[in-house]
Order: sequence, then C-alpha cells, then structure tokens
Amino acid sequence: MKFRNALVAATMLALPVAAKAQPINGIYVGGAAGVNLMARENASVTTAGGVGGSTSMSSHVGPALDLSIGYGFGNGIRAELEGSYRYNPFYGNNGGVNAGGLEQKAGIMGNVLYDFTTLSPYVQPYIGAGVGYQWTRESNVRISTGGFSGVAATSTPGSFAYQGIVGAAFPIAQAPGLALTADYRFMGLTGTRTLSGTSTSGSARFALSHDYNHTFLVGFRYAFGAPAVVQQAAAQQVAPSPVSRSYIVFFDWDKAVLTDRARQIVAEAAANSTKVQYTRLEVNGYTDTSGTAVYNQGLSVRRAQSVAAELVKDGVPKSAITIQGFGETHPLVPTGNGVREPQNRRVEIIIK
Repeated sequence: MKFRNALVAATMLALPVAAKAQPINGIYVGGAAGVNLMARENASVTTAGGVGGSTSMSSHVGPALDLSIGYGFGNGIRAELEGSYRYNPFYGNNGGVNAGGLEQKAGIMGNVLYDFTTLSPYVQPYIGAGVGYQWTRESNVRISTGGFSGVAATSTPGSFAYQGIVGAAFPIAQAPGLALTADYRFMGLTGTRTLSGTSTSGSARFALSHDYNHTFLVGFRYAFGAPAVVQQAAAQQVAPSPVSRSYIVFFDWDKAVLTDRARQIVAEAAANSTKVQYTRLEVNGYTDTSGTAVYNQGLSVRRAQSVAAELVKDGVPKSAITIQGFGETHPLVPTGNGVREPQNRRVEIIIK
C-alpha cells in the first residue's frame, strides 16, 4: 500500500494540474437538445390538367432533440445508434409563387466517430459520419400563384439519410465518465418526397426535394465504468519526502531522454538513498500502449538505462542498481491499445 501511495504521489509531482481526457472504453449514452435550420428546399405542384408552379423555400429555426447509445473501443473510435427529432416551419415566395408548411423529421442513424484524446486535457474534439433513415411528416403544405392554389394532405414519407458530425466533449472531473458535449451535424435526405392534394384545378401532386439540415446541439454524455480522474498537483507545490523509498519519472512520447524535471527527481532519489539503509535500487521502465509490444519492450529498457546512468552520475554505485523493462505491461492508467498516455511513459525507482 505504501508503494502504491508513493506512485500516486510521484505522479502528482511530475505532471501539471489537469483532468486527463481518456478515450471511452465500453458502453456510453448521450442526450442533447438544440436547434435545426433547414437549407432552402424546393417545392412544386402539378395538377392533373398540367397547371402548377414551383419555388424554393426557407425555414424558420426549430427545435431539435437527440438521444444516443454507443460503444467506445478504447482507442478513440466509437460506434453509436442515434435517435433524433427535428421540427421546422417553412415558407417561400419566388416569382409570384407563395408556399409554406410544417415539417417534422424523426429517425434512426448509425454513426462512427473518432475522439482526439491527446490534444488537450480539458477538451476532447471529435468527428464522425452516419447513415440511416428519416420519416418526414409534412403538414399544412400549400402553394398558390395567381388564381391557382393547392393544399396537400398530411403525409409521412420516409427517406434514406446521411450526416457529418463535428464537435467536442468537455470531461467533468468531479464525475468520472460524465462530459458536456457540443456539436454541429449536417444531415441530408435523399430523393424527392411526393404528396397528394387538391387544388382549384382538381387533384394535385406536390413534390419536395433538397432537404438539407444544419443542426446545433448541446448535451451530456456518460460513459459507464470510466476510471476515476486523477487530479494532478503542480510540481512546485509539493516536495518529496526525504525518506521516500520510491520515485517515478516521466518521458515524452517515444523518447528515452530525461527531461529537466526527471533529472531533478533522479537526483533527489540518489541523495535520499544515502539517508536510508538499502541493499539495492530497482529501476523499472514502462511505456504506453502506442507502438508494437516488441518495440515498447526495448523502449522501456532504454528508459530504465537512462535513469540508471543518471543515478550513477549522481553518486549511486552501479553495483547497487538493477534494471528491468516491462514494456507496455503494468500501466499506471489502464487504456486500450494504441493510446498515448503520458502517465504510462515512466520509470520507477524503488529503494529496497
């Protein structure tokens, strides 16, 4: 237990204050609300006698809702199933043709997303794309021009849909697994939706096309089983105990060169080794999970050798030091494969 506490303390010494954003590894759920704006939509009407007209229509801003359930693979990739709802009034006046109506869309989308977890500890950008199916309920659709006017019956046709997603999650340190989300989604519907109706000239056929949506959402996402976030204290605020028997230093990604802070910690370990009775100093190297297992094994040994050489430089007898490399095994912070986790790129010095 003392050794575990020492590792945590050393981790707090070596890194700045931050709540590290971790990739989702397992099931998550999300919910969001916002607004939807439809791009200009084409509308036309033709009667059995060939009378009609067409126009392009703009929309008023309307509400949008979104619910999702998904699975994160621990390497930044997520797959999710999304249910959504959008509502917009629309209107048009072009060349003497007036049109208007109400449109509601509800559907299911399958999305694949990628989280950028290494850019910042405070924000986790993501991008994604999806395909699915949307049911579109058209009501109060009307078109009039000159002495002609037509009204469509309420209809709920369906269409295949596609979307692109860009957004960001903001992890909440006090609630592991919980994050605030904000994103933009562009969704397009394929094909032309046809509605039947009546007009002053008899039966009529209405057609709506070019249904493109700009959706802005804010919500929350919760990942089940997320590890507790380690709050990392500023190095300058804490000094290691003079009788500590364990130390930990960290390395930049894919590097075995000691940083200035790492040299300070190694020097403290060497100085404090003279204040306690010991038989040997164990120097154990580790890596994160990015790279192959074979490469990481060699990198962990090189890191341990760098620390051992610095200990000898600081006065520790070479014969008292044992070196081991453990590669990507025994991570300080569990992650999936291919994750660049700073806290796992380390060497532990244990005085025994």
